[in-house]
Amino acid sequence: MRNRQFAPEVSVVTGGGSGIGRAIATELARRGSHVVVADLDGTRAKQVAEELGDRGSAAEVDVVDADAVRALVDDTADRHGRLDVMVNNAGVAIGGLLEELDERHWTKALDVNLRGVVNGVSAAYPVMSTQRSGHILNTASLAGLIPAPAMLPYTTTKHAVVGLSTALRAEAASRGVRVSVLCPGFVDTPLLDEVYAAPASLGGGSSVRSRVRLLQPRFLTPEVVASRAVDGLARNTAVIPVGWLAHTLWRLNRYAPPLARGLVQAQVGAHRRMSR
Repeated sequence: MRNRQFAPEVSVVTGGGSGIGRAIATELARRGSHVVVADLDGTRAKQVAEELGDRGSAAEVDVVDADAVRALVDDTADRHGRLDVMVNNAGVAIGGLLEELDERHWTKALDVNLRGVVNGVSAAYPVMSTQRSGHILNTASLAGLIPAPAMLPYTTTKHAVVGLSTALRAEAASRGVRVSVLCPGFVDTPLLDEVYAAPASLGGGSSVRSRVRLLQPRFLTPEVVASRAVDGLARNTAVIPVGWLAHTLWRLNRYAPPLARGLVQAQVGAHRRMSR
């Protein structure tokens, strides 16, 4: 059951111009929050903010720039007098086997998927700690809960985001700050079509989607993920898996690791065969 007491006044959502970020921004606004939609693409951010009406405003921000993220958070808190929810959602998809990847892939993943989250956390935490309230939501992935082959930079950063979030949750509790991490299965977003520097063996967007459907025939919608995410905030849930695949593989990896390893090794074999 939803916690009807959950009514954040002011929220910031990075990567809010499309996909999961856009859906979370919309859901937070629907529940009464003013949402600052932040995105590297300022035009997208503005479009989403306009859709939210007087509950939305836009900011063009590169989450890799720590000073820019801190300025965004400080400006939001100054304008509205508080910050209730910080959603560190901006991310980039990276796929391919290790031998196909180079320094570009690792640098991009570490900069956006990990450093971007660290920058958001580091900016929001002092504000929330001072006001003795607030909730930080970091977007990870199912790939942060299980060993996910053929996307090592991505799964490395998502595991780090899960670790950061669960450790900070314990550290922040005494300051009145809550921390959750969102871990959905495969979601029907532009991320599937915009794999960064995709190796030739991975193919284009349609190829990526066909490979993903072997694991999860039906994609999650961003709206479903957003609803589950905000429900998780209302319940103060530590780890928020979304979708049957995320729930199943997470538990399988926790309680039957050999079976989980066998499944992911089979996935690697399938990937290699499809790449021939």
